[in-house]
Amino acid sequence: MTTEDYVHIPSRGSEGLDVAPSGVFAVQAGISPRLYNNDLAPTSRSTRHWSAYSIFTLWANDVHSLGNYAFAIGLFSLGLSGGAILGALAFGALFLFLLLTLSGFMGEKTGVPFPVMSRIAFGIHGAQIPALLRGVVAIAWFGIQTFLASQVLEVVLLAVFPGMSGLREGSFLGLSALGWLTFVVLWIIQVVIVSYGMEMIRKYEAFAGPIILGTFVILAVWVLIQSGFRIDWAPTAAATGGDMWLKMLGAASLWVSIYGTFVLNFCDFTRGAKSRRAIVKGNFWGIPINMLFFGVIVVVITGGSFSLNGKLITSPADVVAAIPNTFLLVLASLALIALTIAVNLMANFVAPTYALNNLFPRHLNFRRAALISAVIGILITPWNMYNSPVVINVFLGGLGALLGPLFGIIMVDYWLIKKQRINVPELYSDAPLGEYAYHRGFNPRAVTALVIAGAFALVITFVPAFSVIHEFSWFIAAGSAAIIYGIIADRRGPFHDVDGAEIAVTAKH
Repeated sequence: MTTEDYVHIPSRGSEGLDVAPSGVFAVQAGISPRLYNNDLAPTSRSTRHWSAYSIFTLWANDVHSLGNYAFAIGLFSLGLSGGAILGALAFGALFLFLLLTLSGFMGEKTGVPFPVMSRIAFGIHGAQIPALLRGVVAIAWFGIQTFLASQVLEVVLLAVFPGMSGLREGSFLGLSALGWLTFVVLWIIQVVIVSYGMEMIRKYEAFAGPIILGTFVILAVWVLIQSGFRIDWAPTAAATGGDMWLKMLGAASLWVSIYGTFVLNFCDFTRGAKSRRAIVKGNFWGIPINMLFFGVIVVVITGGSFSLNGKLITSPADVVAAIPNTFLLVLASLALIALTIAVNLMANFVAPTYALNNLFPRHLNFRRAALISAVIGILITPWNMYNSPVVINVFLGGLGALLGPLFGIIMVDYWLIKKQRINVPELYSDAPLGEYAYHRGFNPRAVTALVIAGAFALVITFVPAFSVIHEFSWFIAAGSAAIIYGIIADRRGPFHDVDGAEIAVTAKH
């Protein structure tokens, strides 16, 4: 091979800046341009900026998403009282704190994004499987969430400019002129933010977090005042005894499954974390504490609204729509839009950006991959997807069912098989005898475990006979994959523990 077959590998300079060494070093390091670019490279520790507060604000935004509120409010309809809902969220939060902390530690140790992390278990080429599964689900939800936020923006524009109502007449590809206007505006805002990389996302999340928390506190106080400080803790007939506990555990499991996507690629964010302590501290305040706070807000807004008018709301947006003051309605609506953007950026934009980068590292960077992801998010006309139960339940539900097995395999491989001994430079080597080459770049044992556990997960998801355990499907799928892979995995090694300091780049993406 010649030196042209390899990229120039940035290494740490005296001031933490990227410095390109000689092509000879690249050859010696065995780094392939088919597996490496500056966005996929490990981050140098001295330039990581994600503090405990940065991680906390991720959860401050994501936990308080409108989708999560709709889920939690829906638990009242299932027969859970306010206290039982708080208990279910507490159980789920404890599980999530453990899972996300373990997942986050992986990113902090290696400094690599999820597609590269997947190479450890699935091989340098097999990693495309989990990366693309995660990315496809994220792109679809990116478009859908942007569409839902655009509907809120429509309400704002019509409240301020009633004359724009004429733009709602007619449609093109399923959207009115006003619908296209609001969707494209929000689409552009998100593309601009992401085009500046992970550091800009960190800053936006830090900016939006306090606004979101403050907005929901104000909404809760407003509902309390309107209801005369009366809260109905059980708007519907509440379950009791064993039935209540079963529903609580089922709700807790569903709460964990909502984050089944995020536990996979949390390393995309923690690769920029300053330390493990920052992850633990940020997760502690952002997950169990923040989730219980979220539960209190749900109970106050829902129970207070029910005691006020006898109607069970479906979302905080219902409360916002009822605000009689136009100025306050606009402010609250803008806060909900800021929230949706924050959630979209972290949960649905980063994953496909890295996945595309991983597919074409020689031709794409973070900004180009983000733009392609965003364009696909328009081309799939997400509003039509959202209005199609078949697409939502079969396509996204089926792909989502496979994320649990992926998590089980990756976690078992990292923590139990390799015991955190990771050779980071080898993650970028396509040498036939490389540590993560396995069989032509694929680990057949990991793929086998995914196929078996994935088929089981799809059966649980779609076969009515298994509906009784549907709430626990994520745990069952992840657990079965972990057990299968734990049995068939190659434990012979040797597994080397080599950091990526010599090929690391500044943590700007």
